[in-house]
Amino acid sequence: MNTRQNREHGSIWFLVIFLTGVSSAAAQVLPATRPRLSLASNVIMPQSAERAFTIDAGQRDVEITEVIADVDILDQLATTTIEIRLRNTTARRQEAELIMPVPDSALIRSFTYEGAGNEGQAAILPRDEARRIYDSLVAKIRDPALLEFIGYNMVRSSVFPVEAHGRQWVRLTYEHLMPVNDNRIDYILPRSESLEYKVPWQITCTIRASKDIATAYSSSHKLTITRQSNHEITVKIPSGTTDQPGSFRLSYLLEQNGITASMFSYPDPKFGGGYFLLLAGLPVDPSKDAPAEAIKREVTLVIDRSGSMNGEKIKQVREAALQILAGLNDGETFNIIIYSNTVEMFSPEPVEKNAQTEHAARSYIQNVRVTGGTNIHDALVESLRQKPSAGFLPIVLFLTDGLPTVGNTSEVAIREAVMKGNPYNRRVFTFGVGVDVNAPLLERVASETRGRATFVLPKEDVEVKVGQVFRQLAGPILADPQMDINTIKGTPALGRTLDIMPHKMPDLFEGDQVVLLGKYIGEEPLTFNIRGNYLGKPRTFTFTFDFTKATTKNGFVPRLWASRKIAELIDEVRQLGADGNTNTSDPRVRELVDEIVRLSTEFGILTEYTAFLAREGTDLADMPTIRREASDHLEARAMKSRSGFGGVNQSLNIMGQRDQSVLNIQNEYYDADMNRVSISTVQQINDRAYYRRGNRWVDSRLVSGESEVRPTKVIEFGTEEFFELAQRLARTNRQGSIALRGDILLEVDGEPILIRGLVR
Repeated sequence: MNTRQNREHGSIWFLVIFLTGVSSAAAQVLPATRPRLSLASNVIMPQSAERAFTIDAGQRDVEITEVIADVDILDQLATTTIEIRLRNTTARRQEAELIMPVPDSALIRSFTYEGAGNEGQAAILPRDEARRIYDSLVAKIRDPALLEFIGYNMVRSSVFPVEAHGRQWVRLTYEHLMPVNDNRIDYILPRSESLEYKVPWQITCTIRASKDIATAYSSSHKLTITRQSNHEITVKIPSGTTDQPGSFRLSYLLEQNGITASMFSYPDPKFGGGYFLLLAGLPVDPSKDAPAEAIKREVTLVIDRSGSMNGEKIKQVREAALQILAGLNDGETFNIIIYSNTVEMFSPEPVEKNAQTEHAARSYIQNVRVTGGTNIHDALVESLRQKPSAGFLPIVLFLTDGLPTVGNTSEVAIREAVMKGNPYNRRVFTFGVGVDVNAPLLERVASETRGRATFVLPKEDVEVKVGQVFRQLAGPILADPQMDINTIKGTPALGRTLDIMPHKMPDLFEGDQVVLLGKYIGEEPLTFNIRGNYLGKPRTFTFTFDFTKATTKNGFVPRLWASRKIAELIDEVRQLGADGNTNTSDPRVRELVDEIVRLSTEFGILTEYTAFLAREGTDLADMPTIRREASDHLEARAMKSRSGFGGVNQSLNIMGQRDQSVLNIQNEYYDADMNRVSISTVQQINDRAYYRRGNRWVDSRLVSGESEVRPTKVIEFGTEEFFELAQRLARTNRQGSIALRGDILLEVDGEPILIRGLVR
């Protein structure tokens, strides 16, 4: 600490009780004494669901208003600075102290707080000592929220004052060595998974490495990533998600030769294997591997010029087309197709971009005028059947603002025309302009061709949306990717993997990362071969993974897999509604509905079709009624509502869930009016899900038979048996299961146990 801080804050000493993996020289700098056991009147725990506790019963005196976390990672060493901003809600000066879980090997670097006061101290307590503190706090404060962090080491600070009606900040800096898994380094900032947690956290992480950083990934939070150089990136949680609960998890991959990959695995003895997540990143500087001729693009822009495009829409589309033309590199090829009742083409086949063709295309675009109906079928057929540019990556950007009204208007026929009539494997990126479009049709056309659907909502700018997608298609790195899975002997790994999603790997462009999810059988190593057109030449990348490293601490893996699987099943139901004649009495639909209900219930992943499962009074043991209600929702919405806001919202939900790589523990989705809603009566804890039924939380594995379940053991909150169970659960990172407020009916090693909890 510098001299100015010493004057402002008094003499601050650091007490280090437990150091693992820290040099003895570092430890000698910091004198160690045993911390006192008495507690201040207010305990501040920024990562807990309650966040702040008052030792004496009554109103909370000190509140946390915001937390700012800055993480500086240098190779394997992480330095974490957490600033907690406080407010005293009373007219009296309050004493407070900080309790905070930290990783193994953590070493305190500084502890400061604003304002004058007594000598400040902070100590890192080992797990056994931390457990005694946690147990004491839980027993005294009578709140289970603290239990989430049993199993961690603990930082405990000295008493510091918060003035009457005043605001205060407390800043703690610690560092620790992060675990390394081959070329992957993992960071975790433990925080409550409780849906009641609402304090905003601003998290910024700067990563610097001695090698190139291939990619960064978080299973817990969406990230905004800024690259300063090959060796340095900055990661932030974007605004709008700062109050999302759950531990902040961050992993980054150090670049290998070409594509870099790593694997997270989770064991599940129910089927003799488990779940896996394969994460892959691209080279930072692909030009190092690029031959003389890298992959070039062939872009066909298909423009709807029907009468409904009149006015601002067609102006924006013209600007988008000109923007795309300008963004093509010389030597790449393009074509322009415009359609209404009929289809017209700029050229019979794609032409090379040069000054002459660009000038002609600009004139063609600027003279597009609106007229007639919408012949989607013929426009798609013509865009896919044109002779391709040999060796180029063929891309179609298809725009429409309406339903098919001319020619073959059958949704099934149009879909089949694309799936069976795409001889050159063109990627179709669809754009629905407005909401008067057939959303499931545009979505399926894109997904079946390795493209992506985009919906331009009313008042959104077409030019901006199209431009964003086109910029993401810059720099093709790996085209036509395929994956083979073999044993370590090189033979096909028959029956060793199931339900890998996505089924078709997308083409990979600059800045992309791959997140594949699936199931594995057995623990023997598997070799994953990813092959394709890598920068213009055939190449195969081989990765071997050992499933003996699977751990229940990777509870996010099966939940992400289940989320994608549910989306896939919903989309199948939706596509069966395309002909207008199929309903939920069809055996194919009934089978899909049953699986949607089963997975949704087990994993606590609810959608607009299954949100009723969380409704108070829903009897999850009454499966005939449950299936019937789910079927009704799926038939009325997924099968029959195909356009308008009610059609587009479903596509946005399904696409987001089908590509999901970040947990959605709040079960957020768009409703039929495009409002963002969430569910608070289902709580996801690591790899478990709990449903609230009155004053009771019920384990998803027991919820369907709750009325018949007779617990083999009843444990009272705060007893020795209660704390022993907390320690038992902490060994598999499931201690949060008994940190919920109220009674808890849960299954532990196949045994139903009832925790009689407390309610405030």
